[in-house]
Amino acid sequence: MSATDPHLPLAAALPEVVLLDLDGVVWLAHQAIPGSVEGIAALREAGVRVLFVTNNSGSTEAEQVSALGAIGVPAEGDVLTSAMAGALLVAPGERVLVCGGPGVTEAVARRGAIAVTDGPCDAVMVGFHRTFTYERLRVAATAVQTGARLIGTNDDATYPTPEGPIPGGGAILAAVEVGSETKAVVAGKPFEPMAALVRQAVGAAAAQSAMMVGDRPSTDGRFARQLGCRYAHVWSGVTPRGAVVDPTPDLFGDDLGHVVRQLLGH
Repeated sequence: MSATDPHLPLAAALPEVVLLDLDGVVWLAHQAIPGSVEGIAALREAGVRVLFVTNNSGSTEAEQVSALGAIGVPAEGDVLTSAMAGALLVAPGERVLVCGGPGVTEAVARRGAIAVTDGPCDAVMVGFHRTFTYERLRVAATAVQTGARLIGTNDDATYPTPEGPIPGGGAILAAVEVGSETKAVVAGKPFEPMAALVRQAVGAAAAQSAMMVGDRPSTDGRFARQLGCRYAHVWSGVTPRGAVVDPTPDLFGDDLGHVVRQLLGH
């Protein structure tokens, strides 16, 4: 079968854990994609642990949980963000210059590190935020040029919205990389820090036998390969329908609801 066949058969049984990207899979700009809420409920009713694994680092954990609750999805303790993964790359007591949103500041503080906005620092952590300015670029690049480590929460070039893609956290990170002439270590999907975060949450065996559902093969698909688990690709996000998807998914669906129906054998 071709990589664009929407009826690629499922290779194994219902997983113990399903990992869901948020933007483009569950919602677009916090507007639920039709069928996603019902699909999540059906998975949970079938005894599947659902974790939301997002490269969006701008929001705090409570904000993510609240936004999911607003569309009818309980999510307390089930949200993992690239900011949390980024925090694994800093040590307690380190000074971290935050070039990102409140989610990064929260994750850094929970790690026991010190979030700063200027001055001497051990690391610079860059994530998606809508208040990025030339001055923030200058401060971040200067800190890296004078010895701070550069960490990106994610390198997604775009961010899906109901009106179409907009520049994502990777676009901001690219500006800091170019301005500082330094390549960042990236924490989010598809890289190892986020994989470590998932393993901490569910255990190594459950992570390897999980199903990752995403809309961006370069992050979600490669993340599934990083974990050693299966990948289900949906057309409801950033990937144009019919595009060649690499790595090749184990399952295709129009949206999350379609994927869930296939997983449950409906």
